[in-house]
Amino acid sequence: MFAVGHFALAYLLGKASGKILKVQPIIPLMLVLSIIPDIDILSEPFIAEVHRGPTHSLIMTIIAFLPLFMLCKQKAAPYFTAFVSHALLGDFLIGGQIQIFWPLSTRKFGLTYIDINSPINIASEFILFIITLTVLIKTRDLAQFLQNSKLNLVLAIPLFTVLLPTFTSYPLSVPALLIPPHLFYLLLFSVSVSIVATNILKQTKTQIT
Repeated sequence: MFAVGHFALAYLLGKASGKILKVQPIIPLMLVLSIIPDIDILSEPFIAEVHRGPTHSLIMTIIAFLPLFMLCKQKAAPYFTAFVSHALLGDFLIGGQIQIFWPLSTRKFGLTYIDINSPINIASEFILFIITLTVLIKTRDLAQFLQNSKLNLVLAIPLFTVLLPTFTSYPLSVPALLIPPHLFYLLLFSVSVSIVATNILKQTKTQIT
């Protein structure tokens, strides 16, 4: 999936699990977790065929989140759901072939019927974006991105590793229908990070003077 699809699945599923467990998750953090598995792309120039390997493994995800579950109990569920949705739904269904049981097995699993650039996937991601935007507005979760919370600085991760590179690369890799959703997140994350950064600079300036 493109970033738009991963953001949508993470938000909708994480939000649903939070509602069931009566937990109010931090939305920006959930969206960041939804693209963290693709950090393995950075290793591709040095390690062959590493993409969709360990960082997409269900076993490794459970091990990584186990301390968080022990410490925070049900409060960790929305974040686990957001993270695991990347591989188990996004990548498994679209394009497939992930090492879901690494390190016990390096065999890849997943469906290969739908390509990331297929009309079905593009339309699905656009619809998921519309649903996500509607829920964000209706539940007022959108306001979390406009708060002066230092935790929102984590949005710089998808901003500089996924969204900005998408529009600075040539040729443009995002389908035309998904350009508006990508631009929406690009603007939203930029504003969110700017709010926090501006306030930090003001506080620093005040302390110096």
